Amino acid sequence: MATTLLPILEAEPLLSGATGSGVRLRDGHGRALTDLRVSVTDRCNYKCVYCRTGNDGAQYSELPIAAYARMLRVFVSLGIEKIRLTGGEPLLRTGLLELVRETAELRPAFTDAPLDIAITTNGHLLAGMAQPLKDAGLSRITISMDAVDPETFTRITRVPGGFERVRAGIRAAQDAGLGPVKINCVLLRGFNESQIEAFAEFSRSERVIVRFIEFMPLEEDRTWTPETVVPMSEIVARLNAVRPLVALPPNHASETARRFTFEDGVGEIGIIAPVSEPFCGHCSRIRLTSDGKLRTCLFSQTDHDLAGLMLRGASDDDMRDWIRGMVQQKEARHHIGEPGFLKPSRSMVHIGG
Repeated sequence: MATTLLPILEAEPLLSGATGSGVRLRDGHGRALTDLRVSVTDRCNYKCVYCRTGNDGAQYSELPIAAYARMLRVFVSLGIEKIRLTGGEPLLRTGLLELVRETAELRPAFTDAPLDIAITTNGHLLAGMAQPLKDAGLSRITISMDAVDPETFTRITRVPGGFERVRAGIRAAQDAGLGPVKINCVLLRGFNESQIEAFAEFSRSERVIVRFIEFMPLEEDRTWTPETVVPMSEIVARLNAVRPLVALPPNHASETARRFTFEDGVGEIGIIAPVSEPFCGHCSRIRLTSDGKLRTCLFSQTDHDLAGLMLRGASDDDMRDWIRGMVQQKEARHHIGEPGFLKPSRSMVHIGG
């Protein structure tokens, strides 16, 4: 694929400023789309129980780094202001630093603020990469960490010895100036709901933002049931028992997390509750899979082949027009828990976290 793509990609060189389309990208419901999540690989070195089957031998898909760079340029010209690089595990991807460096040269089309570039990682390889990522232009980092004790951590990830490597990655990110580091914890009843109180103390002592995420039906094993979800109301009640919570205002209108601190102002907790308290009405996100498919929602039943369009020789203007058409189909909301709900056509590791 690389030898076929590269001549097409080089036809329109990467520019330091977005070429600007004059019209901000909006979906068919009038929502401005400013956040793009891009999976650069669906490989992962963990086998988390809420995500992977735990079996080896899966087939993986990745595009050349130059392909992602060109698509990102086009999206930024349409009004994307935040880009999050995900996977799989993005730190496994050769060329990641080059992609961050080239992306950091782009300028959003409809704001004077710099492009916000973030990465979500499991942190296993982060200790040696945090400073190079910061130097390349990374703005922020989020680390997936589902327990604060080694035994529970290993039971969830199914990879021995990872806990201390992730702790080292958190410290390296803080030292590199990528703080405040965000820690994402997917709560899964029967596995790690006992960690809620410990994570509250972890936020306070380690100067990190902890975000609890309700378990969604996106796992490969298709084992999700409503009973496995630890809802927001339960999380809040348990945190209040540690110390009284104080609500914080959202950082922006489309923020997915409900934010809290404790009464003494030490520590920050976010709760992302797409199952019990959906926030679809102000969704600003679109997604690009590692094989170059555009997804308008995590729970879409179809995806749209942007990489294929590019392979067929589309210009940047062609790609912009195509993207505008596809996002008109963005769903108004997901339907988790409703009669007739269908799980998405791909699991989370193949969509991008």
